[in-house]
Amino acid sequence: MTEKIYVIHENEEWTTHLFKRLDELQLPYEDWFINEGLVDLNDTPPEGVFYSRMSASSHTRGHRYAPEMAASLLAWLEHHGRTVFNGTRALRLEVSKVNQYMALNAAGIRTPKTIAANGREQIIAAAEKLDAPSFITKHNRAGKGLGVRLFHSIDALKEYLDGGEFDPSIDGITLIQEYIQAPEPFITRCEFVGGKFVYAVQVDTSEGFELCPADACRIDDLFCPVGEQPEETPKFQVVEGFDDPIIAKYEEFLRQNDIAVAGIEFIRNAAGEIFTYDVNTNTNYNSDAEAAAGKFGMLELAKLLGKELEKSKVTV
Repeated sequence: MTEKIYVIHENEEWTTHLFKRLDELQLPYEDWFINEGLVDLNDTPPEGVFYSRMSASSHTRGHRYAPEMAASLLAWLEHHGRTVFNGTRALRLEVSKVNQYMALNAAGIRTPKTIAANGREQIIAAAEKLDAPSFITKHNRAGKGLGVRLFHSIDALKEYLDGGEFDPSIDGITLIQEYIQAPEPFITRCEFVGGKFVYAVQVDTSEGFELCPADACRIDDLFCPVGEQPEETPKFQVVEGFDDPIIAKYEEFLRQNDIAVAGIEFIRNAAGEIFTYDVNTNTNYNSDAEAAAGKFGMLELAKLLGKELEKSKVTV
């Protein structure tokens, strides 16, 4: 049997660009769509290279247990010594911001002050304990900015919790986090392939917190209000010549946690200090921003997978 690249995912719209690049490079691959399914632990997996881009927001597409199913699949693959990009360790961080923050802190990377809570009274108690002039709520298992709300008082939080708009995290854990006030309305997202920095993109946050660079998100996802922007002010812009000591820290963090492909987001406060608040181990790319910069994340990913496929053929 010919060795292939196996792409493990639960969202066809997010894999379209990767498959196009794999076709462009004439690389053999197989689409492993994971939602419902089975993993026969008595079988032996096929030879090849495996890439997981499982998403924490799978439940918003009706795939509630896709991450758990993927975790079973990845454990099976890793047990048999297969080459896996973004395996069980990466998935563990993908589905829990608490795990992300602890791993970031262990790598010496600063995150906003955060308290995890389950239950109305505990969420209020967490906000009171945080004692910040402004704070945000967010889902522990998120993606697409799920559950992100800004509050300037405890009373406003109580009104939100008691109203009809409160949306609990799928894992029941709500995060209360200090609000980092940026001097300008944007955040920065650093993209990595093979654990190495590819480029940084500046994201306009003036329309809200729920942001996602993917083209599918921009077009179809009402939870990601990218909106239409004038040509002169695109929401996503690749930063030319981005160079900051944080890159080396991020690369070491990715190495420590066996993450090959990621988008890591940070914000600067008025003093210029960096606070890292999100790690996406299933990174997406915005085609307009990439075309303007002449840099293409999915192409780099396809090249990485192809290179590893050739290496695996040599060692078999």
